[in-house]
Amino acid sequence: MSRGTCAVIDLSALRHNYQLIKQRAPHSQILAVVKADGYGHGLSSIARALNESDGFGVAILEEALLLRAAGITQKIVMLEGALSIEELRQASESRVDVVVHQLEQVAEIELAGTKVFLNVWLKIDTGMHRLGVDPADAEEAYLRLSACAGVEHITLMSHFSSADDADERVSREQYALFEQLKARLLRADPQNTFLPASLANSAGIFQHADFHYDWVRPGVALYGGSPAEQRKASEFGLRPVMTLMSRVLSLRLIARGECVGYGASWTANKDTLVAIVAIGYGDGYPRHMNDDACVLVGGTYCSVIGRVSMDMIAVNVSALQNVAINDPVILWGEGLPVEMAAEWADTINYELLCQVTDRVDHRYVGLEEE
Repeated sequence: MSRGTCAVIDLSALRHNYQLIKQRAPHSQILAVVKADGYGHGLSSIARALNESDGFGVAILEEALLLRAAGITQKIVMLEGALSIEELRQASESRVDVVVHQLEQVAEIELAGTKVFLNVWLKIDTGMHRLGVDPADAEEAYLRLSACAGVEHITLMSHFSSADDADERVSREQYALFEQLKARLLRADPQNTFLPASLANSAGIFQHADFHYDWVRPGVALYGGSPAEQRKASEFGLRPVMTLMSRVLSLRLIARGECVGYGASWTANKDTLVAIVAIGYGDGYPRHMNDDACVLVGGTYCSVIGRVSMDMIAVNVSALQNVAINDPVILWGEGLPVEMAAEWADTINYELLCQVTDRVDHRYVGLEEE
């Protein structure tokens, strides 16, 4: 904390993004995805701030139980599903919905019988080829789950592989297959005339209203990340929730020809004022930033020079009229989109948000109750 390195989490921006998503999908319920510690923003704090959300999506049982312990009462869906009968039992006790994505999980629910009572989300693989029941087995899985005494409600779901791509062809193919499967399952069980469904992730929400169905599952868009390739988050009206900040630890003037950092990888081509900033890969700032990488100092983009260290980076601040020790520095967030930092690191916005480490203080602003 004394280093001044912190992630400022703007909960008013989070609520703004939630309302924007609600406007985009006004007829759908929202399952806010808060897995991986709320994309690095803080699981419980994010869920409490999203008290209007209809439900929350997590990856694993431990995340679901943390939310229940934090007083979250809305629907919680375990997106990777239960890994054992014991996890099914715990999910049942804590009123956590489970995703079923393979026939082996169907068999475990059958084996559990009336020892568990669950809402199940049946995930079908429509082209992502990660998790999901094969379309050829979808009818069998659905009918077997429908016959289970412990299964109370079934929701059909799938996941887009390329909804963030400007070319909608792959998404359209997945959507068409999903529609066919949904109709087939309803025909297979004439007693059931309604089968709720969920398909859209962040990109799908902003891509087309056809994809919305009964539940939408926003993730990165909630946190102000762009849900589409080659488009800025601001184009969608999204606001950054996390601003990763630090401060200037030291200033030194180095002469032309002198080098900076490990491996002497950067050489000054003229006398240069260098600021040492208290952040590094030990905090989650990427080590492999390219030569275009910048940070914001006093509202000005300043180049990161030399190699990123575990605890520090060096920044060329020669262009600044006034710079002083303890001046704030923005690594990404307000004024410097996380997508830009991700491009410099040859990665994606998701990874940068999720990899901020525990030693970075999280400061929550933007809501009176916080």
